[in-house]
Amino acid sequence: MNILVLGSGGREHSLVWKLAQSRKVSKIFIGPGNAGTSNIGTNLPVNPENFEEVRKAVIENSINIVIVGPEAPLVSGIHDFFLNDKLLKNIPVIGPDKSAARLEGSKDFAKAFLTRHNIPTSVYRSFDKSTVDEAYDFLRTLDPPYVIKADGLAAGKGVVIVDDIGTAEAEAKAMLEGKFDKAGHKVVIEQFLKGVELSVFIVTDGHSYKLLPEAKDYKRIGERDSGLNTGGMGAVSPVPFADKKFMEKVKQRIIDPTINGLSEDGINYKGFIFFGLINVNGDPYVIEYNARLGDPESEVIIPRIKSDLFDLIEGVAMGDLEKRKLEIDNRYVTTVMLVSGGYPGSYEKGKTIFGLDLTRDSVIFHSGTKISDNKVITSGGRVLAVSSWGNTMNEALEGSYRNASLLSFENMYYRTDIGFDL
Repeated sequence: MNILVLGSGGREHSLVWKLAQSRKVSKIFIGPGNAGTSNIGTNLPVNPENFEEVRKAVIENSINIVIVGPEAPLVSGIHDFFLNDKLLKNIPVIGPDKSAARLEGSKDFAKAFLTRHNIPTSVYRSFDKSTVDEAYDFLRTLDPPYVIKADGLAAGKGVVIVDDIGTAEAEAKAMLEGKFDKAGHKVVIEQFLKGVELSVFIVTDGHSYKLLPEAKDYKRIGERDSGLNTGGMGAVSPVPFADKKFMEKVKQRIIDPTINGLSEDGINYKGFIFFGLINVNGDPYVIEYNARLGDPESEVIIPRIKSDLFDLIEGVAMGDLEKRKLEIDNRYVTTVMLVSGGYPGSYEKGKTIFGLDLTRDSVIFHSGTKISDNKVITSGGRVLAVSSWGNTMNEALEGSYRNASLLSFENMYYRTDIGFDL
């Protein structure tokens, strides 16, 4: 079985790392991949958002299954592209079609879906440029802080949380006037929920689903969750407060109604669903849906899967996921993200990475790396994720931090307080 994994980050490296352990997998291709994935499979110079490039790679390399890592190709309709192509239509794409990917691609669609199917979420309203005055009126009905979201994809930057009503009004206006280009042609304003966030994941064939390990990630650049938002500075799995009682509420109130709601709405969803949740006094609420796995959550949840991940992927493709086996490692896994100095603002690339041969008892998942002149160099803001196992969270964190200290590149930075709040 030949697999193509689309994407270039730590999520894709962790997927490839796990899929390579399956006896059912012959060859793995990654488009475009990174320095880490090149050690496991074959990197291809493919842009996941250029569907003709993907098509060419699939045909030339006799690909049997395509796994889509990032959200942008899904929201743009790569699944539909395959279904409408006579040479590709029988090749399974793991990832939802364009209609289903609206769960992530449109905040307005997602909130309407949640409300329609009585799934717990915050009070909200949506506005466009013609109703900006109504947006100001709605803001004044809410208590601070104020949450303003661009409707579409904005590379993780489309959510603003502010305490001042004047700033909130200015942000809503700026989004509607093009701050995030087309992503902000509509904005969602919603009630702020106070609690602790966590990420819950399933994989579904459109009928049944398997619940994957949950995780908590850390998005802020600074210690004790200060500073700017990033793509994620680290993660922990399992999440201590997500006990059996809490996860039963998640299943009954959120996951099952989501699967049933998709079916009722005539949406055939095949792939991963990421539930961005918040625990408010012991009750789960949905903050957002994502149509793929998270990053850096993948770097802690995938190492906790003991069984064959490809068997689940095959179950999605064949429509018999219910029969497939999922076995979870009870140990903790933690990951610490090493980033370029200046990230998430401006940063330099091309820095040589040292120490990759020194680490022990951890897995180093590459994100923003590439090979140049036989050296591994930095090529992005988030560079490496150091993932470790432990019988306790502290034991796992000790392994991640011990190995992080052996790695270096110019202006490297990482948070030293991952898991501090747990």
